[in-house]
Amino acid sequence: MRLFRKGISMRNALVIGNWKMNGETAANHTLVASLVESLEVSPVGSVEVGICPPAVYLHSVGLQLEGSVVSLGAQNLSEHNAGAYTGEVSAAMLRDVGCHMVIVGHSERRSLYHEDDEQVAAKTLAALRAGLKPVLCVGETLAQRESGEALDVVARQLCAAVSGLEADEFERLVVAYEPVWAIGTGKTASPEQAQEVHAHIRTVLVRVAGVAGQNVQLLYGGSVNADNAAELFAKPDIDGGLIGGASLKANDFIAICRAAAVAG
Repeated sequence: MRLFRKGISMRNALVIGNWKMNGETAANHTLVASLVESLEVSPVGSVEVGICPPAVYLHSVGLQLEGSVVSLGAQNLSEHNAGAYTGEVSAAMLRDVGCHMVIVGHSERRSLYHEDDEQVAAKTLAALRAGLKPVLCVGETLAQRESGEALDVVARQLCAAVSGLEADEFERLVVAYEPVWAIGTGKTASPEQAQEVHAHIRTVLVRVAGVAGQNVQLLYGGSVNADNAAELFAKPDIDGGLIGGASLKANDFIAICRAAAVAG
């Protein structure tokens, strides 16, 4: 388990695989089988592990994960509970097929589908009220970083989503810092850059939620791979990773989980 830097609190490391719009039934089965077998043969201690396949595969992957240490998550959800919203999936539906977590406000949802802070906040609340763990994504563009706005942008996105939450809801909140310029580009924020933003996120959370903000797991997402994971996870406010492309390769994803175990 990871010791909070002021010695007050303990947080488990957490590694989540985001498959994005990738996969097909046979390949999914092989990948999940490899992950589960590897973690059974050689566990990663207190590291929590989750995978988020596309919605159409949630049921089949969930069945395969039953009884394992890997949790099932979704990549998106509707802010609405039910009704005439063709093509949408509610938080209750995700719970019904076995999901424990859901990614909210990923940069691709914000940029490609124009999700704004208000909608992301509504989705965060919908997830929490349904008993899911929202993985709230925040992050700046390259232009915002170069203009010195990174910390302000991240704080704005974060506060918009969490300011109305109850104290006990922070117990299930996860925040993932994903610099937009480092997603799928092969570029990665340096461990020092990532830690600076994570420390700022921690400060904002403590200001908003008090002691509860100390316990929120903070993940880094942005071209994390087996080679750079250990150095990133060694930083005091980086509790694990939201992993994209590397989560589609069993050996790479397991190596990242092991790096989180060593760092913790």
